[in-house]
Amino acid sequence: MSTTFDIDAIETEVNTWLEQVVIGLNLCPFAAKPQRNKQIQIHVSEATTEEELLSELFQCFTELDNNTAEELETTLVVVPGMLQDFFDYNQFIDWIEALLRQEQWDGTYQVATFHPDYCFANADADDPANLTNRAPYPIYHLIREASMSKVLEHYPNPEAIPDINIARVSALTATERQALFPHLFKSK
Repeated sequence: MSTTFDIDAIETEVNTWLEQVVIGLNLCPFAAKPQRNKQIQIHVSEATTEEELLSELFQCFTELDNNTAEELETTLVVVPGMLQDFFDYNQFIDWIEALLRQEQWDGTYQVATFHPDYCFANADADDPANLTNRAPYPIYHLIREASMSKVLEHYPNPEAIPDINIARVSALTATERQALFPHLFKSK
């Protein structure tokens, strides 16, 4: 079954989330500069099978490998056509980790995860902490480990970032949550 996506609309929605939530709430203190410098690629996957998605991820990692960080710092792989179930999404991470090992990219790249139904282990589904990793679509964020190490060297107390983020999203009013996370309030 073939599904077509409005790629431009999806890119716009993800970019809005990136600007208003990730950067706007400063959930990732390292995202503003590459966004400002247009070094973040948003790749909207049209995959409908795990094999197709893994192939696209390989291509995105290869593109990072073939470019300098100054040209392309990071890639958000958006998956609108599959992995809507959070359990399935998490299971697919094993395939990505196997790809990294197979291509000997361990230590070169890492993957951060975002999903509309993101839920931390041992957290209730409605725990505000989950908002730190909730996005309009399933997203795999491909990160250069060298770049992350470099920025962490100059960031005081990076271990506190998750707790600061949880406090930040927990302090949002219901109106602010609805404005920043409209995808969570759409009828499913």
